Order: sequence, then C-alpha cells, then structure tokens
Amino acid sequence: MSGAAGGLGNVWLVARLSLSEALRKKLIVVLLVLTAAFIGFYLYGVFRLQGTLAERAAEAGLEAGPRRGLGNLPVVYSGLFGMYLVYFLGSLMAVLSTVASVSGDIENGVMQSIIARPVTRAQVVLGRWLGFVGVNVAYVLLVSVILLTGLYLITGYLPPAPAQAILQVLLAIVLITSLTVLGSTLFATLANGIAVFVLYGLGSAGGILKFIGAIASSPTMTALGSAANVAMPTNALWLGASYNLQTASALDIAKLARGGSPVSSTVPVDPALLVWAAVYAALALGLAMWRFSKRDL
Repeated sequence: MSGAAGGLGNVWLVARLSLSEALRKKLIVVLLVLTAAFIGFYLYGVFRLQGTLAERAAEAGLEAGPRRGLGNLPVVYSGLFGMYLVYFLGSLMAVLSTVASVSGDIENGVMQSIIARPVTRAQVVLGRWLGFVGVNVAYVLLVSVILLTGLYLITGYLPPAPAQAILQVLLAIVLITSLTVLGSTLFATLANGIAVFVLYGLGSAGGILKFIGAIASSPTMTALGSAANVAMPTNALWLGASYNLQTASALDIAKLARGGSPVSSTVPVDPALLVWAAVYAALALGLAMWRFSKRDL
C-alpha cells in the first residue's frame, strides 16, 4: 500500500512540475495572449453582426430579439466558426506545450537527475502526461465557455448541445496530447513536432476527402476519408462536435448541399469512433510509458 501511495505521489509531483513548466514557456504565454486577442476580436465581430441583424429586422418591421430558423443562420455559423478556431488553437496548444515533454529533458540533461531519484520512468511519463493534459484541457474548456457565454450574452443564442460538443473537442485534445507525449519518447523534439502535425493534417485530410466523396458520390474518396479518420480521429471528433453546434435549419441546408462544408458535419459522430479515440489515447500513453522504460538515455 505504501509503495502504491509513493508511486502516486511521484506521479503527482511530476504532474505539478509539468504544469508549472508549461505555464512558464514563452510560446504558451504568446499563445494565451493571442487567444485573448482572438476572443476579443471574435466577440466584437459578433456584436457588430448582431447590430446589423437588428437594424435589418427594424427596417423590415420585425421585432427585435433572438431570431429563430433561417433568420438565425449568421449567428449559428458564427458560433460554429468560433468553436472551430477553439479546436484549432487547442490542438496547437497541445502540441506546443507537450512536444518536448520527455525529449527536451533528455536533450538538456535534466532527465538524468530526475530518474536518479526514487521515481520510475513510467511514473515520469504518466506525470508528464497528466500535467500537460490538465493544462490543455483547462485551456480549451475555459476558452470554449468564454466564447459560448459571450455569444449567448450578445445574441441570446446558445448551440443545441454545447456540452457534448465541448466534450468531443476535449477528447481530441487528449488524443493529440497523448500522441505528442508518445512522440517525445521516440523522437527528438523537432521531429516529434513535425510528426504530430503530419498526423493532424492526416485527420483534416480525412474530413476533406469525405466531403469531396459526398459531393462527387465517390465511394473511393469516402472510404479513403474514413480510413484517415480512423488513423487520426481528431478531425472526426471535431466534425461530430460541429453537428451538436448546429440548429435543425442549418443542418437541413447543409444536407441539401451534400454536407455543406469540409469543417462541419450533418451527422453525429459514430459512438464506435468515440470509443476508438479514447482507446487510442490510452494505447499511446501506455506505449509511451513502456518505450521510455526501455530507452537508453
């Protein structure tokens, strides 16, 4: 029992150190400043949009207030676009904060002093993962809540299922963080960053291929897109989130256009894909712990 408690204590200690390390990185500070600027810019744009819509409603002799149906589409698309940027910024945050989680300590010689203490290599990796997951999840959750709350306060509109959408985005962020930690046990820092961004691009390409396949009625393109989404499910998770951010009117219009956009979906995410993404993240973490335990420093 005392050994297990000591192990958990070591993991928690490494997690806290990782948390403080992530917050000290200049790149992360710059990203947080740019995120604040983005939120201000975005909400100002929504405010101006709402004013324009209110003026047009007054000119048409309509009552002011929240719109419904097709009249609310500009606000719906604004919320969808805003959350897509949150997903993108969260993915960027996950890679930048985690890319040197293990390899950076090896390259600068810090890792030797860490593993000289009564802490196993697996505990180091798990602690690193917990710390960076905490930072990245908190970032995406905070920005999502601020953005959607601001949207609601300005327009009176809230997406149909915001909690489900945010949870699916968070799962994508956890997966990216897990893969970045795994890459940090396999590659040098720069190579790891390139590899993770290539995987991220693969997931995005899957959404584009499926969109083209739907427009062209091409089973081959659709199958290629589905295969890419299985190999890297992050974009598929975002597409599932986008479904929960759209009203019935927006979904109907997108269906008429055979999908509407490569960055949104007219169908909910497959539950099997949600399970696969969670298993994928767990496998990446487990493999990272095993690989680092066997690696020569």
